[in-house]
Amino acid sequence: MTELMAARMQMGSSLAFHIIFAVFGIGMPLLLLIAEGLWMRTGNDAYRQLARTWSKAFAVTFAIGAVSGTMLAFMLGLLWPRFMEFAGGIIGMPFSLEGFAFFIEAIFLALYLYGWDRLSRRAHFACVIPLALSGFLGTFFIISANSWMQTPAGFTLNEAGRITDVDPIAAMFNPSFFPHYFHMLFAALVCVGFAVAAVYAAGMLKGRRDEYHRKGLAIGLVVAAVFMPIQIFTGQQMAVQVTQNQPLKLAAMEGLFKTTKSAPLTLFGIPNVDTMETEGGIEIPYLLSILAYNNPDATVQGMEAFPRENWPNPVIVHLAYDTMITLGSALMLPGLFALFAWRRRPQWLQHRLFLLGMVATGPAAFVVLEAGWITTESGRQPWAIYNILKVEDSVTSATGILPWFITFSVVYVLLSVFGVLILLRMAERRRQRLVAAEVAVVSGDD
Repeated sequence: MTELMAARMQMGSSLAFHIIFAVFGIGMPLLLLIAEGLWMRTGNDAYRQLARTWSKAFAVTFAIGAVSGTMLAFMLGLLWPRFMEFAGGIIGMPFSLEGFAFFIEAIFLALYLYGWDRLSRRAHFACVIPLALSGFLGTFFIISANSWMQTPAGFTLNEAGRITDVDPIAAMFNPSFFPHYFHMLFAALVCVGFAVAAVYAAGMLKGRRDEYHRKGLAIGLVVAAVFMPIQIFTGQQMAVQVTQNQPLKLAAMEGLFKTTKSAPLTLFGIPNVDTMETEGGIEIPYLLSILAYNNPDATVQGMEAFPRENWPNPVIVHLAYDTMITLGSALMLPGLFALFAWRRRPQWLQHRLFLLGMVATGPAAFVVLEAGWITTESGRQPWAIYNILKVEDSVTSATGILPWFITFSVVYVLLSVFGVLILLRMAERRRQRLVAAEVAVVSGDD
């Protein structure tokens, strides 16, 4: 294995791990805001119990995300020094500001956790607002840096290849920033909503049909169902900006080798670079031209229009993209079904088949998240900074990266195991308290 491949695998696995916990930092504060707000409004203690349980679970995921995020920061400097040398003066500001957002989130999370039974209801509820905003801001700054790698702006390269006329604000608000930001933001809210709903659906399958579990499932599902259509709309906006700024990525996403008028959208299939065809795919006529240009007669450039050495791997990009759009679209169904059942057949919301489907939405949402990330990052290859700096020119000249990749992978496995064990232990203690409370109530009635 080459040092470049080891560095790419280490960075890729680290990002794939970190993004799972990062989305909880974005989405969980919103659920805390909803649950505690409902408690203050209705006085129903089930909402207070949900908020208190979620705050503890959030603390665990936040801690793991902080560790993996710190490791990523070191990797950028150690594995990709040439990238940081080139980009540091341009996108250093959003990286720094993200650090401030992280510390604000950490401070108010600590206040929120410590403030149970110590602060007034309103003061405690007020702690959630900066907690949520700091999560949104942290995403804002990180996505501004990542989108800049997709569509670099805010600087000029002189004839000697040196950077001049740096404008960090223009770099942050680069051409693809807003579609990237909103797509990631709503993806996080959808993922957390489905994850929470899946946990409580699993509890209900085990016989816990109490108000606590029903309301936990309802809040998670409502959050996911509300933001899922918005997420699909932002995905369409992403397709438009990719068409405008990264047409080669669009061609790889669709497995489109030849420039085509009235281009179809190709689902599934395997791109074959030898035959220049996507074999076994299902074509939906005109749909790619409509999505890319809002015109069924528009011509879409194929991969053949670009130098072969600049092609990303079309198999990886196309399969990841297919996974994202097909599974992501399927996640619209639980919300639509729940809306129908709530109005017509409320008993269906506690049916075993529905609960099994809700359990599946948790991991499915994160598969969609990872597939979207792979599409975005692999589609940019072989560029670290699109059309400016290649990945192979960004990597460190140091050797011995493979042992570090193995070491970091072990660390991530251990973090995952310990995190799951802690959350399971918390869930078991919570179950025991609920059982004890029910026993106490029954004994009192007797």
